Amino acid sequence: MRRKARTVMAVAALVGLAQGVWASTDQTTEKEIKGSTDRSDRMTVGVRIDGLGPFPFVVDTGAERTVISIELAAQLRLLSAPSARLLSLSEESVVPAVIIPRLSVSDTVVDAINAPTLARDHLGAAGILGIDTLQKQRVVFDFKRGVMKVSPAAEREEHGFGEEIVVRARSRFGRLVLADAAVGDQKVYVIIDSGAQMSVGNPVLLQKLARRRSKAAMPFTLTSVTGGVITANAALLRRVRIGGVNLENMPVAIADSAVFHKLGLSDRPALLLGMDVLRTFDRVSIDFANRRIRFLLPGQARIPHAPVQDAGLTERKPVTDVS
Repeated sequence: MRRKARTVMAVAALVGLAQGVWASTDQTTEKEIKGSTDRSDRMTVGVRIDGLGPFPFVVDTGAERTVISIELAAQLRLLSAPSARLLSLSEESVVPAVIIPRLSVSDTVVDAINAPTLARDHLGAAGILGIDTLQKQRVVFDFKRGVMKVSPAAEREEHGFGEEIVVRARSRFGRLVLADAAVGDQKVYVIIDSGAQMSVGNPVLLQKLARRRSKAAMPFTLTSVTGGVITANAALLRRVRIGGVNLENMPVAIADSAVFHKLGLSDRPALLLGMDVLRTFDRVSIDFANRRIRFLLPGQARIPHAPVQDAGLTERKPVTDVS
């Protein structure tokens, strides 16, 4: 049951207002999309814009708004829209926006999206697929098979994958927040963020947990999708519980991100659960409409509360050691 996540060092996280009109579409059958990964190990899928494409978009369950690269918007000659305000990991900023006439992924079609534009070098892909596109859907990341599934949340979910652990979530600004979680004995709010390459905790989490600090610990920087940078410190969470799932030795970046302030979590222990940890599972199902997350433990484990060992860094860095 031991599996190590790949090490990545940058985070993409967006908060915005979801916009778009759902088009009439046949959503009677679940569609399976062959996934791929970008240079930062995030999952991307092919997206069509006005029938053109497909273009690789990062699937970001932490982004409330779909974003397109400046380069692709220019290539497609998309019309300008009023500037958009975005809250990234590093800062809140106003950026140019365009109108995406029609965006489709699988059987999901969204019309008239007011989409912020950012540089492709910062996005790491042609765009970001946010929950304005996926809010009525269930998204399944099948990491073991390398596919993503999109289906209407109203449809019955496919089972038979082994012991899946279901965790209920609440919604804050469209993001799914898991309140039934703890680091050691400390309650923590966990936000599922598939656009984050590395999991990020807020300073309050570290203050509540830190027993000793490595004298050799050195700060490092994280770069957001807007190109802004934020200083972070590495920490190792010895024991993390999310619903009925236990994880051990989880590496996180501790940073005073504006995202935590936006979500009203600046004074509460909170954690953005990124792809480095999500990929330690064989399968993660995210049901936006019903606010449920399903985790399939590695190897289709059938023992509830079994630990997932070593979520941790393959590249050893000085860290704050917390329980």
